[in-house]
Amino acid sequence: MMVVGSVCAFLHGAASPLMLVVLGALADTFVAYAKELYVLSDSNKECRNNTIYWINGSMVYELDGNSTVHCGLNIEADMGKYAVYYLVCGILVQILTYGQVILWSSAAARQIDLIRKVYFRKVLQMEIGWFDLNSVGVLNARISDDINKMNNAMGDQVSLFIQKMSVFVCGFLVGFIGGWKLTLVMVAVSPLIVIGIGLLSVAMSMLIDKEMKAYAKAGAVANEVLSTVRTIAAFGGEEKASERYDRNLADAQTWGVTKGIIIGSFNGYLWIIIFLCYALALWYGAKLVIDTGELSPGTLLQVFFGVLAAAINLGEGIAYLEGFATGCTAAKVIFDTINREPEIDCFSEEGHKLDKVKGDIEFHNVTFHYPSRPKVKIINDLSMQVKSGETTAFVGPSGSGKSTIIQLIQRFYDPNEGMVTLDGHDIRTLNIRWLRSIIGIVEQEPALFATTIAENISYGRPGVTMEEIIQATKNANAYNFIMELPQKFDTLVGKGGGQMSGGQKQRIAIARALIRNPKILLLDMATSALDNESEAVVQEALNKVHMGRTTISIAHRLSTIKTADVIIGFEHGQAVERGTHTELLERTGVYYTMATLQSKGTMSKVHDEVQLAHKESSEMKTRSRSHRSRKRSVRLRSLSSLSNDFVPDAISGNLEGFSYQELTSENDVLDDADEVEKPASVARIFKYNRPEWLYLLVGSLGAAINGGITPIYSMLFIEITGTFGIPDLNEQRHQINNICICLCIVGVVMLITQLMQRVSFSKSGGMLTRRLRKMGFEAMLRQEIGWFDDPKNSTGVLTTRLANDASMIQMATGSQVGMVLDSITNIGVSLIFSFYFTWKLTLVLLCFLPLIALGGVLQAKFLTRFSKKDKETMEEVGQVSCEALANIRTVAGLGNERFFIELFEQQLILPFQTAINKGHIFGFCYGFSEMVVQLANAAVFGYGGYLVYREHLQFIIVFRVITCILTSGTAMTRAITLSPDYIKAKVAATQLFKIVDRIPKISIRPEDGEKWENFNGGIEFQNCMFTYPTRPDTQVLNGLTASVKPGQTLAFVGCSGCGKSTSIQLMERFYDPDMGQVLIDGRPSQDINVPFLRAQIGIVSQEPVLFDCSVAENIQYGDNTRVVSMEEVVEAAKKAYLHDFVMALPNTYETQVGALGSQLSRGEKQRIAIARALVRNPKILLLDEATSALDTESEKVVQSALDKARKGRTCIVIAHRLSTIQNADLIAVMSKGVIIEQGPHEQLMAERGAYYKLVTTGAPIS
Repeated sequence: MMVVGSVCAFLHGAASPLMLVVLGALADTFVAYAKELYVLSDSNKECRNNTIYWINGSMVYELDGNSTVHCGLNIEADMGKYAVYYLVCGILVQILTYGQVILWSSAAARQIDLIRKVYFRKVLQMEIGWFDLNSVGVLNARISDDINKMNNAMGDQVSLFIQKMSVFVCGFLVGFIGGWKLTLVMVAVSPLIVIGIGLLSVAMSMLIDKEMKAYAKAGAVANEVLSTVRTIAAFGGEEKASERYDRNLADAQTWGVTKGIIIGSFNGYLWIIIFLCYALALWYGAKLVIDTGELSPGTLLQVFFGVLAAAINLGEGIAYLEGFATGCTAAKVIFDTINREPEIDCFSEEGHKLDKVKGDIEFHNVTFHYPSRPKVKIINDLSMQVKSGETTAFVGPSGSGKSTIIQLIQRFYDPNEGMVTLDGHDIRTLNIRWLRSIIGIVEQEPALFATTIAENISYGRPGVTMEEIIQATKNANAYNFIMELPQKFDTLVGKGGGQMSGGQKQRIAIARALIRNPKILLLDMATSALDNESEAVVQEALNKVHMGRTTISIAHRLSTIKTADVIIGFEHGQAVERGTHTELLERTGVYYTMATLQSKGTMSKVHDEVQLAHKESSEMKTRSRSHRSRKRSVRLRSLSSLSNDFVPDAISGNLEGFSYQELTSENDVLDDADEVEKPASVARIFKYNRPEWLYLLVGSLGAAINGGITPIYSMLFIEITGTFGIPDLNEQRHQINNICICLCIVGVVMLITQLMQRVSFSKSGGMLTRRLRKMGFEAMLRQEIGWFDDPKNSTGVLTTRLANDASMIQMATGSQVGMVLDSITNIGVSLIFSFYFTWKLTLVLLCFLPLIALGGVLQAKFLTRFSKKDKETMEEVGQVSCEALANIRTVAGLGNERFFIELFEQQLILPFQTAINKGHIFGFCYGFSEMVVQLANAAVFGYGGYLVYREHLQFIIVFRVITCILTSGTAMTRAITLSPDYIKAKVAATQLFKIVDRIPKISIRPEDGEKWENFNGGIEFQNCMFTYPTRPDTQVLNGLTASVKPGQTLAFVGCSGCGKSTSIQLMERFYDPDMGQVLIDGRPSQDINVPFLRAQIGIVSQEPVLFDCSVAENIQYGDNTRVVSMEEVVEAAKKAYLHDFVMALPNTYETQVGALGSQLSRGEKQRIAIARALVRNPKILLLDEATSALDTESEKVVQSALDKARKGRTCIVIAHRLSTIQNADLIAVMSKGVIIEQGPHEQLMAERGAYYKLVTTGAPIS
């Protein structure tokens, strides 16, 4: 396909130089006819038998005296013959052009489709340690941006390059055949051109690599920020995120401008060399015609235009080298990844598969450090045994290596020293897919995928039945809440489970693990996000499924692991003690310390109250029965309705909630609406370039001069032919010398104007791209959180849009603008000259221009449609890759790599088909435009012959008009080839401006809303009704009424999904209530300035989000209104029980935490998040399960710090560990979005209602 396409492109390119042979013959005919007319103008001469005679009968001889003067030319018939040649050439060009474009486009589409598939497959094949060193944001940018750059370097671009090079080669061949001496003179300067091209290629490759790396970093920043937008909003980090993004854009802009300067300098250098060469060659060629007679005037014209066409197409071909260099640089990164062999290959078929698995796991002197932190030893010479069929619990402080051991068992990593064995076999010798298939895991921060509940559970084991899914949800205590959802098991959970509460996500994750029926069950804080009732029920279910399995459980709530067969205590990556619950309590070691800390304090108070309650049990039996009947309508339930289920985590950054299938169908529905969107105007695009008006002016002036010069120097060459019709040889030499001088002047002008054009438009285009990217990014950050819930605004879609839209706009506003202006000026000057010379012939020409324009209009119309469809489908592709890579540990643990590969490949079908269809349209329209140019030549030559013969028009005028046709036609064709980029730019600009123009429903502008001095922090919820924008049929809050006075602490308790986190989001004004209102210091929250309000609030969430920067920078992020000193950072770290851990790291506070804090344990992440909230010194403190990930010892210390921090502040606390909220001034028990009882701890315990049952029992409240 590529070979045939290349042949078509080569023949298409060869057609132009070959027609110069026809042009040369035509010129000789005209010169001969001019001589005949000149001779016959003497009345004493006449034409007889094709020879001129004197009237007296003697023959007329040429000036050399050796040959007679011929006559009797039928100029009209000869011109008609040449017109037929051009007609045939036009038809062939249409066929060849279509062939070259469609064949190369189809080949490129297949290759890009294959490269995308192979790259994505290879990325998912990599070991987890590779992801620690490669940002997910950068990888997603590679899939969208870099492969797009490869695509731009392939397909029709290659065919056009071959076409240009064919003209270059054939042009020189025509020159050599017509006059080898003259051609050699012109070729003599080619080493200077070759050296320039070589230097340009080296420089371009280096600069493009630098530019791409800068854009990749910017893309990684955008991905991180948009995926954690709730945290950004909560801490007012929009401006800081924008500055961070812009810094990387500034680097890319610098490299881009430097690239433009080098290209401009080289183009200017190339043109001046070419024109000096032409001047030399013209002077020498005139000598060959006049002095030696080795060349005819037509042959001279043929050689000149052949070499001229070769040089021009070489210059245009060089323009493609930038795209090829960009594509090659991008390809190097892509192929480096494709060619890399993973250290742990999850697709490998090698390794043993044990016929029978007992489940004995043993660590033999294992030492391990993470690839990204080679100096920090996580596991230190660990030796331990986990026996089959037993439940082994791991306990110890956060960061002691517990979760790392889980990852070693899954073989996410291999030990640096020692080995891990399963039933005596080194797990490195076992088949990895088989190994992971016998392991089920539930993590503290479970990742769900943007599809239905049923499909999420089925990911645990392909091919499961609905009955098995239902049973798994019953075992995980998830069935009841699922069945109360309107869509039941078909309910969409959102990206990362964002439409579910933390507890609901964890129960779905448990069901997903149980359905695997695993031989080995790994529970890493599996019930940490559950309320007391749910935890008790799920723990009971987990205890049942332990039977016959090897189970490893990590927990900080020691009550969940007391019944474990073996408990192993860890410190500093070593197993320091081992035994049962009773044995370890007797040893008074790590476990004893944690158990003691967990059992003393406020819980003793609860214990006393429970004992008192049991003593009164007989008295309560009758009373509780009547109490239950009275309170039936308002008591707390463990199961919840949909209003309780759709509660995105407050600051987790999980945004979206639709499956890919639904997203696709929704996009189809919205297509009609999108079709009527008004395309962005070019004027508006350039409005954002207004600060660079001087660059635009200088660049436009340079481009206009370049365009105007083209027909001028083309006609200079034509004047050569006219000079040979002058009888006086001295006059011929004089005029030719003047033409040579003019060509030298043109070369100097081209040097200057090329620099003006390239440098100016590179600068303005680079600034515009940076400005538009930043503007689009800032516009996204201005939107309310509900906007991000829409699946059309997922992280993958938005980052793809940022990466592609601005660069597409630049393609039509940077150097391309210069080329368009060049073409327009070229056409304009050519038409002016044509009308000046002969209006009749020019009118014939104008009849063909609408046809050329028609090709462009048809091309624009169809390509607009294809471009838009391609953009939408590629955004869906980006969404799939973004979700898979962001949750790579879950994907690998479940062995779902092949599923996501199939889904990714399925999403690529439509972009592939679009690319093929686009190739058909572009090939036909481009070929049609080329054909029309040749037909115009045929018409002009035919009609020109008629005018010369019938109306005695001078032949030089016909040639001048023909030259104008050639240059204007070439310019118009070049402009049409740019139309795809222009169409893409308009589509991209429309999408970008749609975001920029959108007015957010909740404004974060500093000037909007009320501010006041002496902020106290009084909070009141008044009958708040609320549904999330993407789920309008789901009532989340159903008349929430609560208040807390300044300085008091209000604690929300209740089952997972009852609306607790939603109330915090209303406080933060992530959303506004549908009815009712939230009052802050007596003022409605809708009337308060949002940045002012959020600046008064500090928040710590259950799943804290950290940024890919240092520990210190993450803590300093707590207050973005000022520069936080290191002293404040250290003080906050000490309060959060973090300082000692940080000081033990090699780089202390400068240690990089990794993407989303991936290099830290969960407890370490949560302590950094607490320090981040404390450094802000907020008036209102929101704690959403702030200590859920901490070990018992750390929790006690941090809880004391939080208790101290709460003094003098209004505080809202959400907690499932009731021991952490017993000192709250007010405890509100929530169910189904309303408060069913509230009061202090003692009062609620005395009432023996819902709160009492939460404290005293783990059984569901009935």
